[in-house]
Amino acid sequence: MSELAELRREYAREALNRNHVADDPIAQFQDWFDEALDAEVDEPNAMSLSTVASDGTPSARIVLLKGVDERGFQFYTNYDSRKGTELDQNPHAALVFWWAPLERQVRIEGTVERLPDEESTEYFHSRPRGSQLGAWASPQSRVVESRAVLAENLEAVEEEYEGGTVPRPPHWGGYVVRPTQIEFWQGRPNRLHDRLRYRRSDVDNNGRDAWTLERLAP
Repeated sequence: MSELAELRREYAREALNRNHVADDPIAQFQDWFDEALDAEVDEPNAMSLSTVASDGTPSARIVLLKGVDERGFQFYTNYDSRKGTELDQNPHAALVFWWAPLERQVRIEGTVERLPDEESTEYFHSRPRGSQLGAWASPQSRVVESRAVLAENLEAVEEEYEGGTVPRPPHWGGYVVRPTQIEFWQGRPNRLHDRLRYRRSDVDNNGRDAWTLERLAP
């Protein structure tokens, strides 16, 4: 375990200059995400999602970003899962993206809402059929006796929907994290990393979010 203290990496790839970023953080995220795609970062849409239960207990897991637009960052899951239950209790969340080859991190905090049913249904039917069936077969986050239980559940739903369309389960759908702040982190030498934070400060005359851009100490 003593070797852990010796693990370190010097970051020196790029700088993050506030004069070279977009005025809107969603546009800046899309620019960085496109660069992660171009760099062939493994699963660039993988993000840590942190939620908090009503008693203040936090939990985190990796989920996949499935959409981003002016509303915020979208993902899909089982509403009855632990994260779904916690979001019902406390509709706030934090997201983290880590793109190691680019020495970049994006941190997002915001409020969370369910996506409209029609959007969830449209996305559900775009998924592979096996994933659609799995959404019915798995009582996500609940204790199961064995793997065999899941196999039996899957076999049952395969038989039920054989040759037909798999409907979206009522307990499955999407969420959007509406950001209140987004931080862009770029690794720099001597641990003096660049951190630029967009903080939602108001709404402009067109009803769009207005943002304050600030540099944070590393």
